[in-house]
Amino acid sequence: MAVQVYRFDSPDRFVAGTVGRPGERSFFLQARDSTRLISVLLEKEQVSVLAERVDAMLDEILRRAGGLTSVPAVAPPDMDDLDPLEQPIVEEFRVGAMTLSWDTDSEHVVVAAYAVVDDESEPPDDPDESDRDVMVVRLSGQEARAFAKRAQAVVAAGRPPCPLCSLPLDPAGHVCPRQNGYRRRI
Repeated sequence: MAVQVYRFDSPDRFVAGTVGRPGERSFFLQARDSTRLISVLLEKEQVSVLAERVDAMLDEILRRAGGLTSVPAVAPPDMDDLDPLEQPIVEEFRVGAMTLSWDTDSEHVVVAAYAVVDDESEPPDDPDESDRDVMVVRLSGQEARAFAKRAQAVVAAGRPPCPLCSLPLDPAGHVCPRQNGYRRRI
């Protein structure tokens, strides 16, 4: 089967979103342009780390440029995307590895999400040389800030963390390792 490179150089929309109830959610990255809609499945932690790294990279670019760049310090409020994922959600592949880079010439963030492979090899520097499916998305600084803001909100919208161990609390509670399995009597 031929390797697919899904390239979005100027997407109409690039978001992280979920399907399902908290505790049973599936996380997706979804990119859309005028003719295509691509959804890839990934883990909650991958979404969280991607959002953190995008923000950190943009902060560093802003710091190094001394504010003389098109990268905003915060996500522009008019770029908030609160809409759900677009239908139909068809998983193209499950994400195994991601790369994040900055294209200095065009001042764009480049996110590449690679499909899972059995040998757990490192993804190539150039997505066009990949031996597995890959989704490549180029975002302006504003679009990247808006993506990171939404992705962080999507991750935070899940189950609240336990105040003792930080593991997610189910509606019925959970057996907390910090309490050694014991519960207080009321």
